[in-house]
Amino acid sequence: MHTMWKGSISFGLVHIPIKLYAATETKDVHFRSLHDECQSPIRYQKYCPTCEREVENSEIIKGYEYEPGQFVKISEDEIKEIKGDVGRSVEILDFIDLSEIDPIYYNKSYFIGPNENGEKAYGLLKQAMEETHKIGLAKLTLHSKSHLAVVRGYQNGLLLETIFYPDEVRQIEHVPGLNQIAEVNQKELETAKNLINQLTAEFEPEKYTDDYREAVEDLIQAKIAGNDITHTEKAPERKNVVDLLSALEASIQTTKPIQKQATTEKQKKTPKTSLKKKKTGSG
Repeated sequence: MHTMWKGSISFGLVHIPIKLYAATETKDVHFRSLHDECQSPIRYQKYCPTCEREVENSEIIKGYEYEPGQFVKISEDEIKEIKGDVGRSVEILDFIDLSEIDPIYYNKSYFIGPNENGEKAYGLLKQAMEETHKIGLAKLTLHSKSHLAVVRGYQNGLLLETIFYPDEVRQIEHVPGLNQIAEVNQKELETAKNLINQLTAEFEPEKYTDDYREAVEDLIQAKIAGNDITHTEKAPERKNVVDLLSALEASIQTTKPIQKQATTEKQKKTPKTSLKKKKTGSG
């Protein structure tokens, strides 16, 4: 696994040398834009419409548009001066309960591994947090950006998850229509709760797959092999049931058998061969 960051976890006077590794990766299928006539990849040029020519990277500076068409220039030196001396430390500011952070704040996950001579302190921090049921709320600079993050135990190691700053999370009060939610009908509520209970299951992440990505990969492999492409049958249209209670009751009658059948069929499937060229995780 590729090391993407080296530094230390610090709290109080304790410093634990660590390494960060990307814990997740995006497996989306990426397409190139081609010229239909000759199949050549399209190039995107950095072009100045005023000078009517392509510009080099050395000619490009940063600017902030404070009004339409009005910019102030910002130099790299000015940005560096604001950042100051960027340390390589995950500084734990407070220890808090995991339940205090709503999942909306979570952004990206990184595995934390011990660096040289840090194994003992690493294990000590992990066990101490687990036995006190606490997580560390920390700050660090990653990819030239200041991040808020949490440090917590994960299986047999530690995990760092960057989280959004409070002003980066939009207010739900701005969602239109929330003030028009109707009063809940008690019979509909009980029926909805019965449906939820009927569909409740243990979380088994391996049951869930990206059907769209798999279909795209199958399409690509078929085209590479020169095979004819077969189109999947159109899914049956759902009946537009206006009565909410009727829809809930119908769901209770039909959903459970369908769910069991789908799970059984999924288990019978043989694993698909995915494309070899995949994007590796990055920060």
